[in-house]
Amino acid sequence: MTDTAVIGIAIQAMTIAAKLAAPILLTSLIIGFGVSLFQSVTQIQEVTLSFVPKAIGVGVAVLLSGNWMLHEMMTFTRLMFEQIPNLLSQG
Repeated sequence: MTDTAVIGIAIQAMTIAAKLAAPILLTSLIIGFGVSLFQSVTQIQEVTLSFVPKAIGVGVAVLLSGNWMLHEMMTFTRLMFEQIPNLLSQG
């Protein structure tokens, strides 16, 4: 197994991790921004006000994108297992 193969696998793993985390993180970011904007306009400074909408939004994001996320992870895992013979024969 060469160092370029290891770097390639690491890049693929980081890319798939970013793709899988994006829907959840973007949902949380958008809801957090909206709640913060609402709090600054109304001058309501309640810390717990942002938690419930974020939790609901993240739950909805997982429900809507969970099938896609599972499919992406299964495809990545299958590709990694298919690469094992090639990686062992290189080294």
